[in-house]
Amino acid sequence: MLGPHPHRGFSPVTFVYKGSLRHQDSIGNNEIVEAGGTQWMHSGKGVVHSERPGKELAENGGHNEFIQFWVNTPAKHKMEEPYYLPITDKNTPEVIKDGTKIRVVAGEFENVKGPAKTYSPQTLLRLETKSGADLLLEIPKSYNAVIYLLDGEVESNGQTAREKDMLWFNNDGEKIVIKVTKDSRFILLSGEPIGEPVATYGPFVMNTENEIRQAMADYQEGKMGRLTEAFD
Repeated sequence: MLGPHPHRGFSPVTFVYKGSLRHQDSIGNNEIVEAGGTQWMHSGKGVVHSERPGKELAENGGHNEFIQFWVNTPAKHKMEEPYYLPITDKNTPEVIKDGTKIRVVAGEFENVKGPAKTYSPQTLLRLETKSGADLLLEIPKSYNAVIYLLDGEVESNGQTAREKDMLWFNNDGEKIVIKVTKDSRFILLSGEPIGEPVATYGPFVMNTENEIRQAMADYQEGKMGRLTEAFD
């Protein structure tokens, strides 16, 4: 887990599966996301935050399982005000399709909209399914997509994916067909390519090297705020 550190220009997104994740930031948020929830933070023009286990988990021990990925923001929105959105298990809309539990975090799936605000067209799903399921997931043809397996085994497009494997789908149709050969938990991340240059350095995702240098200077000068953590 990480103490105070900065971000600018993208959204770090965390799906929590076991345990808990405590978020504190320089814009005043102090929240704990439990299992089944999602931590969504748009870093915008800059924010400092920390990510640690919830108090109960830190004091008593236990299992913590989560996966984090970064969602890029189009250039015109990179310098907007940052915001933080904790999404609970209860507040994550769900679709049951062919016996599969599909949680819609962002975008739209089967006419169900996820609660997260996005700055480019995308659909982000959490799925839990049983062996023998045959899934047909419809996404726009303009989207690229990736499936990442936490555990289990699935087959799609003549490929087999097992625990910690990825399957890529690049603008190659409006349907993804998946055969589940073992009980599985996986995520589907899909979206329309932004089509802009990307410059990155550590916790910053911008469009040019000059913007990266400016981000580093702004952080060092305290322009992304400062965070003094509370440990109550």
